[in-house]
Parts: sequence; structure tokens; C-alpha cells
Amino acid sequence: MKLLENFGDPNAGQVKEHKFWKTQPVIQDGSTEIKEGPIDPPKTPADVRQEPYALPAGFEWSTVDVKNEGQMNELHTLLSENYVEDDEAMFRFRYSKEFLLWALTAPGYHADWHIGVRVQKTGKLVGFISGIKVELRAYSHTWDSGEVNYLCVHKKLRSKRLAPVLIKEVTRRINLTNIWQAIYTAGIVIPTPFSTCRYYHRNLNPAKLVDIGFSSLPRGSSIARLVRNYAMPTTTSVPGFREMRKEDVPQVGNLLRRYLSRFPIAQTFSTDEDIEHWFLSGQGRDVDGKRVEQVVWAYVVEDPTTKEITDMVSFYSLPSTIMQHPKYDLLNVAYMFYYASDAIFSAGASSDDETKLKSKLERRLNELTRDMLTVAQAAGFDVMNALTLLDNNMFISEQKFGPGDGYLNYYLYNWAMPPIDGGMDTTSSREGSGVGVVML
Repeated sequence: MKLLENFGDPNAGQVKEHKFWKTQPVIQDGSTEIKEGPIDPPKTPADVRQEPYALPAGFEWSTVDVKNEGQMNELHTLLSENYVEDDEAMFRFRYSKEFLLWALTAPGYHADWHIGVRVQKTGKLVGFISGIKVELRAYSHTWDSGEVNYLCVHKKLRSKRLAPVLIKEVTRRINLTNIWQAIYTAGIVIPTPFSTCRYYHRNLNPAKLVDIGFSSLPRGSSIARLVRNYAMPTTTSVPGFREMRKEDVPQVGNLLRRYLSRFPIAQTFSTDEDIEHWFLSGQGRDVDGKRVEQVVWAYVVEDPTTKEITDMVSFYSLPSTIMQHPKYDLLNVAYMFYYASDAIFSAGASSDDETKLKSKLERRLNELTRDMLTVAQAAGFDVMNALTLLDNNMFISEQKFGPGDGYLNYYLYNWAMPPIDGGMDTTSSREGSGVGVVML
């Protein structure tokens, strides 16, 4: 939930945001003693407001049917023209319709959590917020949660204070299903993040990235030298590395669940249906031998002898519009998604073996990431983005990811717990973070 609207004037700072959030069940600034658990007293759906919140005059609520081509086109246009962009207004997220369908129709999704605001006279879609249902585990607690995302208000209407109403309305609809917590992210600081991660970028197309101003040419270097420095092999190198298939779902699910159990907070991926959706449903379709409309790339390593899946790795495509450039209008960006490896596990291993297991995992993750970067470069991606979450710090430096200017703050609604390390200070020591949730 990238709250760039600042609930009104995008240049108004954080005062208005804090005024809103101080009324919400979130950890407030200055909280000293944190007791794990819900912040609000227990409620039932019967306690929830039954009618939608009032909108400013001239606007009306609209549930957006993302499986309807016309309504999906409207949503795609709204986000493409008004959603998150960088501070210099050089780049803006360009979500594909295939991406939005993948992201918003996870197993157990509620159609009425896809909430739009329209102009009454014209029917034009000018605001949106969404939620999907996910199961989260934080420390020893597990619960169904809303994952709230894609808060967007048309640029010309941000003085109308639509954003707070959208947040309250999606909260109301989530509460009506007896779900009382939510997870969301923001690039800005509001009360109060439980963790913060930093963005890192791996150059895959140096000439283009320098040309568009995404990265700079180091002093004394040349484009040719950059190209050589960031070139990837033409083929993958890990034996048994291949694209994930449907028959891999049960093994991948077991491996990923076990791997994520190591982190203080993680999505549980409790069913094989979850695994199939997030890692296979966005693989696109073949047209004349070529894959089109692909959103997610997922790969596994199959042991040639036992046929067991020992590793999995994935990334997704989220391009950005390049604004006001004479040559390029699209930046092809790959984002690291989930991965898992059995290298960290060893039957009968004692605590004395922890250092050896971490070293083994570090080597394996570097091998897997190298192959993933090889696939991404061959597929035409310009850059691979990653956050300092999961165990990314174990390979970020060796695989030539450079630190970016962006930070992502993680928040929980109506749940208090101690802060979790986001890995920002452990990149040089190659220690993993405590965050096991990847938000789209």
C-alpha cells in the first residue's frame, strides 16, 4: 500500500497521515512496552458497520470485477497513469493486466475487497484499493490476514481526501469476514513499521540503464566495461535446474513451508493451491513456440538420482514506464520473489553445525541466484530488484547487486509485536533478515 497520496496533498508531509493513523489500531510512536497480540478488543462481524462509509459528494463506490475485461482495462489505466512513481518523476509502475489478475485472485480472494471509487456523473474510475486473504505467522501466532495493496487516487483528486475513506472501507469489508488483521507496506514512515528493508538493484542491461538515468557511469569506466562486468553466462550451471511444473507443487510446497518457518514473520502457503497459484498460474501461455503474458518465473532443482526437489527460486515481472525519454518508454524490471533450499537443513545436525549449514546455504543461494540472473538477462530484463529480506544478504554483494535509494516499511494492522530485523545492517556480514514476507 504505497501511500504516496499523503491522504491529500502529495507535498503535505506526514502530519495528515499521522493524524489519521493515530485513530487506528496500530503501534503508535513512542510505544515502549509491546505485548504480542491484537490491539483492539475482540469483536465480531455483528459489531462492524454494515453500510459503506460516506464518500465526498459526486463520488460513488464500485466493486471492480477484475475478471471483466472492460473493468480490468479501467483499473489498468488508473494505475498506469496515477500509481507509484519515483521522487524525480522519471519512472512509474506499469502493472500489466495479467499481473493484476494474478495478484488479485489468489485462493480465497473476496471479489468485494477490490474497491473502486467512480465519478457519479461519468462513471470514470478515479480511486482504488484492494485486499486479498493470506495466512500469516508472526513468531508463534498464525492467523488469516488481509494483504492490502494498490491504494491509488487520481492525481487531480488528491485534495478530496479519498484515501482515508478507501482505507476505512477496505478495513470494514475485511472485518465483515471475521478477519481483524492486515499487512501492508509503504515507502514512507507512518505509525509504526515492524521492519524496514532496503532495495538493491542488479544491472542486467548497463547501456540502457545509464542512458535513461537509472544508474550512472562510474568515473573512469566505459559502457563496454560495464557490459563485461554485468554479463551473465549464456546457460545455467546448477545440475537439475529447470522450470517448475505442476507435478512439482507438493514438493515445492513442503520445501518452501519448511524454509520459511525459520523466519519470525512469513506467509504460510498452507495449501498446494496457494503454491500452484503464486508460482504457476502466472506463467503465461505459448503462442507459436514463444511464451507471452508471463508474470512469474519459477524454477526448481531436481536431484537426478532421487528425483527430489532440493531447491526452488522465482522472480516476477513488474515493468515501469520511463517518462519523457526520447528513446525508451519501458523499463523491464524483474523482482526477486520466493526461494527455498534444503542446504540449510541436515538430518541430525546439532547447533555446532549451524555455521557450516549457513555457509552451505550461502554457496547454494549464490549458485541459484546466478542461474536466475542468467534466465532474466536472456529473457530481456534490464534490471533485477531485491530487498534485504529473506536470506538475500547472503548473495547480494557477490552477485553485484548495488544499494538503491528506496526503502520499504512493513506494517501490521491491529497486531502488536516486537520489531523484526529487515536486514539493512547485515549486508556486509551476509546475515539473513527476519522478514519472510514478499509483498507485490
